[in-house]
Amino acid sequence: MASNIRVKRICQHCAKEFEARTTVTKYCSDKCAKRAYKARLKADKIEESNIQTQELKKVDLEPIKAKEFLTIPDVAKLLNCSLRTAYRIVNSGRIKSVNISERKTLVRRSDIDSLFDQAPVIPAPEPKPRIIKFKIEDAYNMSEIQSKFGISEKALFDLIKRNNIEKVQKGKYVFVRKAIIDKLLS
Repeated sequence: MASNIRVKRICQHCAKEFEARTTVTKYCSDKCAKRAYKARLKADKIEESNIQTQELKKVDLEPIKAKEFLTIPDVAKLLNCSLRTAYRIVNSGRIKSVNISERKTLVRRSDIDSLFDQAPVIPAPEPKPRIIKFKIEDAYNMSEIQSKFGISEKALFDLIKRNNIEKVQKGKYVFVRKAIIDKLLS
């Protein structure tokens, strides 16, 4: 039984308007249907791959926590740091370790726990407010220096850095003393 229904629809793949013969048609052509199918397969593969990656990245720490003696890779996983950092901590003596053989170093689990008990908490230093040692009226901003002396931005910053010239930032402008710049560039 043929249908005489004509429905205006929008293709879910290419977003073009088309005339459908049924109310459930989603795509304007077989080509769009195939492309949408391949896109769905690709999205599913990517999602599955992302899930597998997340599963591999998830480190199960319970077996490590149950051990009394840990290897350096176990220490790195437990401290959530790189292997090199774990070796640095052990070599500095902050964690006691024993070299059983040339290639095997073991650390007591209790020594790692005591690491956090003895570590001093160092408060972050408060930022010191920068004191402007000269008036803005007695200074050029960078664009004024470039236009007055015909110097490029890179050359100007290299000159300031090389001569260790003090600069002050106020808002979006950087200022340098007029006397120093006049002396250097004239």
